[in-house]
Amino acid sequence: MTALATPSATSAGVPAPAGVRPGAFGNATHLVCRACGEKSSLGPFYACLECFGPLEVGYDFPTITRAQLEAGPKSIWRYAPLLPVPADIATFRSTDPGYTRLLDAANLAADLGLRKLWVKDDSGNPTHSFKDRVVAVALSAARELGLHVLACPSTGNLANAVAAAAARAGIKSVVFVPENLEHQKIIASAVYDTTLIAVQGSYDDVNKLASEIAAEEEGWAFVNVNVRPYYSEGSKTLAYEIAEQLGWRIPDQVVIPVASGSQLTKIDKGFAELVTLGLVEDKPWKIYGAQATGCSPISQAYRADLDFVPPVKPDTIAKSLAIGNPADGPYVLDVVRRTGGLIADVDDETVVQNIQRLARTEGVFAETAGGVTVGVTAKLIADGVLDPDAETVVINSGDGLKTLDAVSGRVGPKTTIPPRYDAFTDFWKGLDR
Repeated sequence: MTALATPSATSAGVPAPAGVRPGAFGNATHLVCRACGEKSSLGPFYACLECFGPLEVGYDFPTITRAQLEAGPKSIWRYAPLLPVPADIATFRSTDPGYTRLLDAANLAADLGLRKLWVKDDSGNPTHSFKDRVVAVALSAARELGLHVLACPSTGNLANAVAAAAARAGIKSVVFVPENLEHQKIIASAVYDTTLIAVQGSYDDVNKLASEIAAEEEGWAFVNVNVRPYYSEGSKTLAYEIAEQLGWRIPDQVVIPVASGSQLTKIDKGFAELVTLGLVEDKPWKIYGAQATGCSPISQAYRADLDFVPPVKPDTIAKSLAIGNPADGPYVLDVVRRTGGLIADVDDETVVQNIQRLARTEGVFAETAGGVTVGVTAKLIADGVLDPDAETVVINSGDGLKTLDAVSGRVGPKTTIPPRYDAFTDFWKGLDR
Protein backbone atom coordinates (compact mmCIF):
# COMPACT_ATOMS: atom_id res chain seq x y z
CA MET A 1 0.00 0.00 0.00
CA THR A 2 1.27 3.50 -0.81
CA ALA A 3 0.61 6.39 1.59
CA LEU A 4 -1.08 8.87 -0.71
CA ALA A 5 -3.94 10.08 1.44
CA THR A 6 -2.36 12.35 4.03
CA PRO A 7 0.73 14.59 4.33
CA SER A 8 3.49 14.25 6.82
CA ALA A 9 3.06 16.38 9.93
CA THR A 10 5.68 18.96 8.99
CA SER A 11 5.66 22.71 8.71
CA ALA A 12 5.05 24.64 5.50
CA GLY A 13 8.06 25.01 3.27
CA VAL A 14 9.61 21.65 4.13
CA PRO A 15 11.01 20.18 0.90
CA ALA A 16 8.85 17.83 -1.13
CA PRO A 17 9.56 14.08 -0.98
CA ALA A 18 13.09 12.85 -1.69
CA GLY A 19 14.08 12.87 -5.34
CA VAL A 20 11.98 15.91 -6.28
CA ARG A 21 14.16 18.53 -7.92
CA PRO A 22 14.45 22.05 -6.51
CA GLY A 23 11.85 24.40 -7.97
CA ALA A 24 9.62 21.51 -9.02
CA PHE A 25 6.55 23.41 -7.86
CA GLY A 26 7.63 26.93 -8.74
CA ASN A 27 6.41 29.53 -6.24
CA ALA A 28 4.24 26.98 -4.40
CA THR A 29 5.61 26.44 -0.90
CA HIS A 30 3.17 24.24 0.98
CA LEU A 31 -0.23 22.59 1.16
CA VAL A 32 -2.91 24.06 3.39
CA CYS A 33 -6.14 22.56 4.69
CA ARG A 34 -9.20 24.41 3.45
CA ALA A 35 -11.13 23.39 6.56
CA CYS A 36 -8.77 24.02 9.50
CA GLY A 37 -5.89 25.96 7.93
CA GLU A 38 -3.20 23.47 8.97
CA LYS A 39 -0.12 23.69 6.71
CA SER A 40 2.03 20.82 5.52
CA SER A 41 4.76 20.05 3.02
CA LEU A 42 4.22 19.61 -0.70
CA GLY A 43 3.73 16.04 -1.88
CA PRO A 44 1.19 13.57 -3.32
CA PHE A 45 -1.36 14.30 -0.60
CA TYR A 46 -4.95 15.47 -0.65
CA ALA A 47 -6.36 15.16 2.90
CA CYS A 48 -5.35 17.00 6.06
CA LEU A 49 -3.69 14.91 8.74
CA GLU A 50 -5.41 16.93 11.48
CA CYS A 51 -9.05 17.01 10.33
CA PHE A 52 -9.16 15.09 7.01
CA GLY A 53 -10.25 18.28 5.23
CA PRO A 54 -9.23 18.88 1.58
CA LEU A 55 -5.83 20.37 0.85
CA GLU A 56 -4.96 23.13 -1.58
CA VAL A 57 -1.71 24.73 -2.70
CA GLY A 58 -0.23 27.75 -0.91
CA TYR A 59 2.35 30.12 -2.40
CA ASP A 60 4.98 32.70 -1.63
CA PHE A 61 4.67 34.91 -4.70
CA PRO A 62 7.48 37.28 -5.69
CA THR A 63 6.70 40.54 -7.48
CA ILE A 64 4.98 39.61 -10.74
CA THR A 65 4.15 42.13 -13.47
CA ARG A 66 1.66 42.16 -16.32
CA ALA A 67 4.52 42.47 -18.79
CA GLN A 68 6.15 39.34 -17.39
CA LEU A 69 2.97 37.32 -17.88
CA GLU A 70 2.18 38.80 -21.30
CA ALA A 71 5.64 37.75 -22.53
CA GLY A 72 4.82 34.10 -21.88
CA PRO A 73 3.50 31.53 -24.37
CA LYS A 74 -0.11 31.69 -25.54
CA SER A 75 -1.17 28.85 -23.29
CA ILE A 76 -1.75 28.40 -19.56
CA TRP A 77 2.03 28.34 -19.15
CA ARG A 78 2.14 32.15 -19.51
CA TYR A 79 0.86 32.03 -15.91
CA ALA A 80 3.49 29.55 -14.71
CA PRO A 81 4.66 31.89 -11.90
CA LEU A 82 1.13 31.63 -10.45
CA LEU A 83 0.89 27.83 -10.67
CA PRO A 84 2.54 24.88 -8.84
CA VAL A 85 4.79 24.10 -11.82
CA PRO A 86 8.51 24.56 -12.54
CA ALA A 87 9.73 27.67 -14.34
CA ASP A 88 10.73 25.59 -17.38
CA ILE A 89 7.29 23.96 -17.72
CA ALA A 90 6.81 25.23 -21.29
CA THR A 91 9.70 23.02 -22.46
CA PHE A 92 7.95 19.82 -21.32
CA ARG A 93 5.71 17.81 -23.61
CA SER A 94 2.14 18.73 -22.76
CA THR A 95 -0.94 19.54 -24.81
CA ASP A 96 -0.34 23.26 -24.08
CA PRO A 97 -3.96 24.14 -23.32
CA GLY A 98 -5.46 27.52 -22.61
CA TYR A 99 -5.56 31.02 -24.00
CA THR A 100 -8.95 30.23 -25.50
CA ARG A 101 -11.08 32.99 -26.96
CA LEU A 102 -13.23 35.39 -24.96
CA LEU A 103 -16.11 35.93 -27.36
CA ASP A 104 -17.96 39.24 -27.47
CA ALA A 105 -21.47 37.75 -27.38
CA ALA A 106 -23.50 40.76 -28.53
CA ASN A 107 -26.22 38.67 -30.20
CA LEU A 108 -26.77 36.49 -27.14
CA ALA A 109 -26.65 39.57 -24.93
CA ALA A 110 -29.46 41.18 -26.93
CA ASP A 111 -31.46 37.95 -26.84
CA LEU A 112 -31.10 37.70 -23.05
CA GLY A 113 -31.44 41.39 -22.29
CA LEU A 114 -27.89 42.06 -21.08
CA ARG A 115 -25.87 45.18 -21.85
CA LYS A 116 -22.49 43.43 -22.16
CA LEU A 117 -21.88 39.69 -22.31
CA TRP A 118 -18.79 37.60 -23.00
CA VAL A 119 -18.53 33.85 -23.53
CA LYS A 120 -15.28 32.29 -22.35
CA ASP A 121 -15.21 29.47 -24.90
CA ASP A 122 -13.08 26.61 -23.60
CA SER A 123 -14.24 24.27 -26.36
CA GLY A 124 -11.11 25.52 -28.15
CA ASN A 125 -8.78 23.50 -25.92
CA PRO A 126 -6.88 20.48 -27.35
CA THR A 127 -9.55 17.92 -26.35
CA HIS A 128 -12.31 20.54 -26.49
CA SER A 129 -12.99 21.14 -22.80
CA PHE A 130 -11.55 23.05 -19.86
CA LYS A 131 -10.27 19.77 -18.41
CA ASP A 132 -7.10 20.12 -20.50
CA ARG A 133 -6.10 22.95 -18.15
CA VAL A 134 -6.33 20.98 -14.92
CA VAL A 135 -4.79 17.84 -16.40
CA ALA A 136 -1.74 19.74 -17.65
CA VAL A 137 -1.00 20.98 -14.13
CA ALA A 138 -1.68 17.54 -12.63
CA LEU A 139 0.65 15.94 -15.17
CA SER A 140 3.43 18.32 -14.14
CA ALA A 141 2.94 17.36 -10.49
CA ALA A 142 2.87 13.65 -11.32
CA ARG A 143 6.09 13.94 -13.29
CA GLU A 144 7.88 15.88 -10.54
CA LEU A 145 6.71 13.39 -7.89
CA GLY A 146 7.92 10.40 -9.90
CA LEU A 147 4.45 8.95 -10.53
CA HIS A 148 4.31 7.00 -13.77
CA VAL A 149 0.62 6.20 -14.45
CA LEU A 150 -1.81 9.05 -15.16
CA ALA A 151 -5.35 8.07 -14.20
CA CYS A 152 -8.79 9.45 -13.36
CA PRO A 153 -12.43 8.73 -12.67
CA SER A 154 -14.40 10.82 -15.14
CA THR A 155 -17.75 11.86 -16.57
CA GLY A 156 -16.05 12.05 -19.96
CA ASN A 157 -14.17 15.28 -20.57
CA LEU A 158 -11.52 14.52 -17.98
CA ALA A 159 -10.96 11.06 -19.46
CA ASN A 160 -10.41 12.66 -22.88
CA ALA A 161 -7.90 15.14 -21.43
CA VAL A 162 -5.98 12.55 -19.39
CA ALA A 163 -5.72 10.14 -22.32
CA ALA A 164 -4.46 12.85 -24.67
CA ALA A 165 -2.02 14.39 -22.18
CA ALA A 166 -0.52 11.00 -21.32
CA ALA A 167 -0.14 10.13 -25.00
CA ARG A 168 1.63 13.43 -25.63
CA ALA A 169 3.92 12.93 -22.62
CA GLY A 170 4.63 9.30 -23.52
CA ILE A 171 3.34 7.75 -20.29
CA LYS A 172 0.68 5.18 -19.49
CA SER A 173 -2.89 6.25 -18.73
CA VAL A 174 -5.89 4.48 -17.24
CA VAL A 175 -9.33 6.12 -17.21
CA PHE A 176 -12.51 4.97 -15.46
CA VAL A 177 -15.93 6.11 -16.69
CA PRO A 178 -19.58 5.25 -15.97
CA GLU A 179 -20.84 2.58 -18.34
CA ASN A 180 -23.68 4.82 -19.59
CA LEU A 181 -21.38 7.67 -20.66
CA GLU A 182 -22.07 9.38 -24.01
CA HIS A 183 -20.61 7.27 -26.82
CA GLN A 184 -18.82 10.27 -28.32
CA LYS A 185 -16.82 10.79 -25.13
CA ILE A 186 -15.90 7.11 -24.90
CA ILE A 187 -14.50 7.16 -28.44
CA ALA A 188 -12.73 10.48 -27.77
CA SER A 189 -10.81 8.79 -24.94
CA ALA A 190 -10.21 5.36 -26.47
CA VAL A 191 -8.66 6.83 -29.64
CA TYR A 192 -5.54 7.78 -27.64
CA ASP A 193 -4.95 4.09 -26.84
CA THR A 194 -5.58 4.63 -23.15
CA THR A 195 -6.72 1.77 -20.93
CA LEU A 196 -10.39 2.71 -20.69
CA ILE A 197 -12.48 0.89 -18.09
CA ALA A 198 -16.26 1.26 -17.92
CA VAL A 199 -17.69 0.86 -14.44
CA GLN A 200 -21.24 -0.12 -13.54
CA GLY A 201 -22.99 2.69 -11.66
CA SER A 202 -22.82 6.48 -11.49
CA TYR A 203 -19.80 8.76 -11.44
CA ASP A 204 -19.86 8.65 -7.65
CA ASP A 205 -19.41 4.86 -7.82
CA VAL A 206 -16.52 5.33 -10.25
CA ASN A 207 -14.91 7.93 -8.00
CA LYS A 208 -15.15 5.65 -4.94
CA LEU A 209 -13.40 2.87 -6.85
CA ALA A 210 -10.68 5.27 -8.01
CA SER A 211 -10.02 6.40 -4.44
CA GLU A 212 -9.58 2.77 -3.38
CA ILE A 213 -7.15 2.09 -6.23
CA ALA A 214 -5.20 5.29 -5.50
CA ALA A 215 -4.65 4.09 -1.91
CA GLU A 216 -3.34 0.69 -3.04
CA GLU A 217 -1.37 1.14 -6.27
CA GLU A 218 2.20 2.46 -6.23
CA GLY A 219 3.15 5.18 -8.69
CA TRP A 220 -0.34 6.13 -9.86
CA ALA A 221 -1.36 9.78 -10.20
CA PHE A 222 -5.15 9.99 -10.06
CA VAL A 223 -5.39 13.57 -11.25
CA ASN A 224 -8.55 14.39 -9.28
CA VAL A 225 -7.73 12.26 -6.24
CA ASN A 226 -4.18 12.05 -4.90
CA VAL A 227 -2.79 14.99 -6.92
CA ARG A 228 -6.05 16.95 -6.75
CA PRO A 229 -4.56 20.00 -4.97
CA TYR A 230 -2.31 20.63 -8.01
CA TYR A 231 -4.90 19.59 -10.58
CA SER A 232 -7.52 22.01 -9.31
CA GLU A 233 -5.11 24.96 -9.57
CA GLY A 234 -5.35 24.67 -13.36
CA SER A 235 -8.85 26.18 -13.24
CA LYS A 236 -7.40 29.44 -11.93
CA THR A 237 -6.07 30.08 -15.43
CA LEU A 238 -9.65 30.73 -16.59
CA ALA A 239 -9.74 33.71 -14.22
CA TYR A 240 -6.31 34.92 -15.32
CA GLU A 241 -7.24 34.76 -19.00
CA ILE A 242 -10.61 36.44 -18.54
CA ALA A 243 -8.99 39.33 -16.67
CA GLU A 244 -6.14 39.70 -19.17
CA GLN A 245 -8.45 39.46 -22.19
CA LEU A 246 -10.65 42.18 -20.69
CA GLY A 247 -7.63 44.49 -20.47
CA TRP A 248 -6.62 43.42 -16.97
CA ARG A 249 -9.90 43.88 -15.19
CA ILE A 250 -12.36 41.60 -13.41
CA PRO A 251 -15.94 41.38 -14.79
CA ASP A 252 -18.88 42.31 -12.59
CA GLN A 253 -20.54 38.87 -12.64
CA VAL A 254 -19.60 35.38 -13.85
CA VAL A 255 -21.86 32.35 -14.40
CA ILE A 256 -20.05 29.01 -14.09
CA PRO A 257 -21.21 25.40 -14.59
CA VAL A 258 -20.87 23.29 -11.45
CA ALA A 259 -20.10 19.58 -11.12
CA SER A 260 -17.61 18.99 -8.28
CA GLY A 261 -17.47 22.77 -7.82
CA SER A 262 -13.69 23.05 -8.16
CA GLN A 263 -13.79 25.24 -11.28
CA LEU A 264 -16.02 27.81 -9.59
CA THR A 265 -13.96 28.06 -6.42
CA LYS A 266 -10.69 28.33 -8.34
CA ILE A 267 -11.94 31.07 -10.65
CA ASP A 268 -12.76 33.04 -7.53
CA LYS A 269 -9.31 32.24 -6.11
CA GLY A 270 -7.68 33.35 -9.36
CA PHE A 271 -9.41 36.74 -9.28
CA ALA A 272 -8.38 37.20 -5.65
CA GLU A 273 -4.73 36.42 -6.43
CA LEU A 274 -4.69 38.97 -9.26
CA VAL A 275 -5.98 41.60 -6.84
CA THR A 276 -3.45 40.66 -4.15
CA LEU A 277 -0.58 40.88 -6.66
CA GLY A 278 -1.74 44.29 -7.88
CA LEU A 279 -2.32 43.02 -11.42
CA VAL A 280 -5.95 44.21 -11.49
CA GLU A 281 -7.95 46.87 -9.70
CA ASP A 282 -9.57 45.70 -6.48
CA LYS A 283 -13.33 45.65 -7.04
CA PRO A 284 -16.27 43.42 -6.08
CA TRP A 285 -17.38 40.58 -8.33
CA LYS A 286 -20.28 38.17 -8.11
CA ILE A 287 -20.03 34.44 -8.78
CA TYR A 288 -23.07 32.43 -9.87
CA GLY A 289 -23.19 28.64 -10.17
CA ALA A 290 -25.25 26.64 -12.67
CA GLN A 291 -26.47 23.06 -12.24
CA ALA A 292 -28.90 20.75 -14.01
CA THR A 293 -32.03 20.10 -11.96
CA GLY A 294 -31.51 16.34 -12.30
CA CYS A 295 -28.21 16.66 -10.43
CA SER A 296 -28.37 19.82 -8.35
CA PRO A 297 -27.16 18.99 -4.84
CA ILE A 298 -25.42 22.34 -4.30
CA SER A 299 -28.33 24.34 -5.69
CA GLN A 300 -30.69 22.46 -3.38
CA ALA A 301 -28.40 23.08 -0.41
CA TYR A 302 -28.26 26.78 -1.28
CA ARG A 303 -32.05 27.08 -1.40
CA ALA A 304 -32.32 25.24 1.92
CA ASP A 305 -29.73 27.59 3.45
CA LEU A 306 -27.45 24.69 4.40
CA ASP A 307 -23.69 24.83 4.99
CA PHE A 308 -23.25 21.24 3.83
CA VAL A 309 -24.36 19.43 0.66
CA PRO A 310 -26.47 16.26 0.98
CA PRO A 311 -25.68 13.90 -1.92
CA VAL A 312 -28.22 13.09 -4.64
CA LYS A 313 -28.59 10.44 -7.31
CA PRO A 314 -27.91 12.00 -10.74
CA ASP A 315 -30.61 11.89 -13.42
CA THR A 316 -29.85 14.39 -16.18
CA ILE A 317 -28.64 14.58 -19.77
CA ALA A 318 -25.86 16.89 -18.54
CA LYS A 319 -23.58 13.98 -17.71
CA SER A 320 -20.45 16.13 -17.43
CA LEU A 321 -22.12 17.82 -14.44
CA ALA A 322 -23.63 14.64 -12.99
CA ILE A 323 -21.72 14.43 -9.72
CA GLY A 324 -24.17 13.69 -6.94
CA ASN A 325 -21.65 14.06 -4.11
CA PRO A 326 -19.55 17.11 -5.10
CA ALA A 327 -16.21 17.38 -3.31
CA ASP A 328 -16.15 21.18 -3.32
CA GLY A 329 -19.85 21.68 -2.59
CA PRO A 330 -19.49 23.51 0.75
CA TYR A 331 -16.82 25.79 -0.71
CA VAL A 332 -19.08 26.67 -3.65
CA LEU A 333 -21.69 27.75 -1.11
CA ASP A 334 -19.07 29.87 0.64
CA VAL A 335 -18.00 31.60 -2.58
CA VAL A 336 -21.45 32.42 -3.93
CA ARG A 337 -22.61 33.75 -0.57
CA ARG A 338 -19.46 35.78 0.05
CA THR A 339 -19.54 37.39 -3.40
CA GLY A 340 -23.29 38.07 -3.37
CA GLY A 341 -24.08 35.50 -6.06
CA LEU A 342 -26.07 32.28 -5.83
CA ILE A 343 -26.43 28.87 -7.42
CA ALA A 344 -29.47 27.81 -9.46
CA ASP A 345 -30.54 24.96 -11.73
CA VAL A 346 -32.57 24.30 -14.89
CA ASP A 347 -34.29 21.19 -16.24
CA ASP A 348 -33.12 19.11 -19.20
CA GLU A 349 -35.61 20.65 -21.64
CA THR A 350 -34.22 24.09 -20.81
CA VAL A 351 -30.68 22.76 -21.24
CA VAL A 352 -31.42 21.64 -24.81
CA GLN A 353 -33.20 24.89 -25.67
CA ASN A 354 -30.20 26.88 -24.52
CA ILE A 355 -27.68 24.75 -26.39
CA GLN A 356 -29.66 25.76 -29.48
CA ARG A 357 -29.92 29.37 -28.30
CA LEU A 358 -26.14 29.75 -27.99
CA ALA A 359 -25.61 28.08 -31.36
CA ARG A 360 -28.29 30.22 -33.05
CA THR A 361 -27.06 33.53 -31.66
CA GLU A 362 -23.28 33.15 -31.51
CA GLY A 363 -22.33 30.18 -33.66
CA VAL A 364 -21.02 28.29 -30.61
CA PHE A 365 -22.07 24.65 -30.26
CA ALA A 366 -21.80 23.88 -26.56
CA GLU A 367 -22.09 20.56 -24.82
CA THR A 368 -24.85 20.08 -22.27
CA ALA A 369 -22.92 21.94 -19.56
CA GLY A 370 -22.99 25.03 -21.77
CA GLY A 371 -26.76 24.67 -22.12
CA VAL A 372 -26.99 24.53 -18.34
CA THR A 373 -24.94 27.71 -17.95
CA VAL A 374 -26.81 29.75 -20.56
CA GLY A 375 -30.12 28.40 -19.26
CA VAL A 376 -29.34 29.42 -15.69
CA THR A 377 -28.16 32.83 -16.94
CA ALA A 378 -31.52 33.34 -18.67
CA LYS A 379 -33.35 32.20 -15.56
CA LEU A 380 -31.43 34.58 -13.30
CA ILE A 381 -32.17 37.48 -15.64
CA ALA A 382 -35.87 36.61 -15.74
CA ASP A 383 -35.92 36.39 -11.94
CA GLY A 384 -34.28 39.82 -11.60
CA VAL A 385 -31.17 38.37 -9.98
CA LEU A 386 -28.50 39.23 -12.56
CA ASP A 387 -27.90 42.93 -13.16
CA PRO A 388 -28.65 43.49 -16.88
CA ASP A 389 -26.31 46.51 -16.96
CA ALA A 390 -23.33 44.72 -15.40
CA GLU A 391 -20.53 43.24 -17.49
CA THR A 392 -21.15 39.49 -17.50
CA VAL A 393 -19.04 36.45 -18.44
CA VAL A 394 -20.44 32.94 -18.91
CA ILE A 395 -18.25 29.87 -19.19
CA ASN A 396 -18.68 27.39 -22.03
CA SER A 397 -16.66 24.47 -20.74
CA GLY A 398 -16.94 22.00 -23.64
CA ASP A 399 -17.82 21.18 -27.25
CA GLY A 400 -21.29 20.10 -28.39
CA LEU A 401 -19.81 17.43 -30.66
CA LYS A 402 -19.29 15.42 -27.46
CA THR A 403 -23.00 15.39 -26.58
CA LEU A 404 -24.75 15.06 -29.94
CA ASP A 405 -27.56 12.93 -28.52
CA ALA A 406 -28.87 15.93 -26.60
CA VAL A 407 -29.94 17.72 -29.79
CA SER A 408 -30.00 14.97 -32.42
CA GLY A 409 -33.80 14.69 -32.25
CA ARG A 410 -34.25 18.46 -32.50
CA VAL A 411 -32.23 19.44 -35.55
CA GLY A 412 -31.72 18.13 -39.07
CA PRO A 413 -32.68 18.81 -42.69
CA LYS A 414 -35.64 21.12 -43.25
CA THR A 415 -36.77 18.82 -46.04
CA THR A 416 -35.56 16.26 -48.57
CA ILE A 417 -35.95 17.10 -52.26
CA PRO A 418 -34.97 15.54 -55.58
CA PRO A 419 -32.01 17.17 -57.37
CA ARG A 420 -34.16 19.57 -59.46
CA TYR A 421 -34.36 23.37 -59.37
CA ASP A 422 -38.15 23.39 -59.46
CA ALA A 423 -38.22 21.16 -56.38
CA PHE A 424 -36.03 23.66 -54.57
CA THR A 425 -38.11 26.67 -55.62
CA ASP A 426 -41.33 24.97 -54.57
CA PHE A 427 -39.85 24.37 -51.13
CA TRP A 428 -38.29 27.83 -50.89
CA LYS A 429 -41.48 29.67 -51.82
CA GLY A 430 -43.42 27.77 -49.20
CA LEU A 431 -40.86 28.28 -46.48
CA ASP A 432 -41.88 30.56 -43.62
CA ARG A 433 -38.79 32.78 -43.50
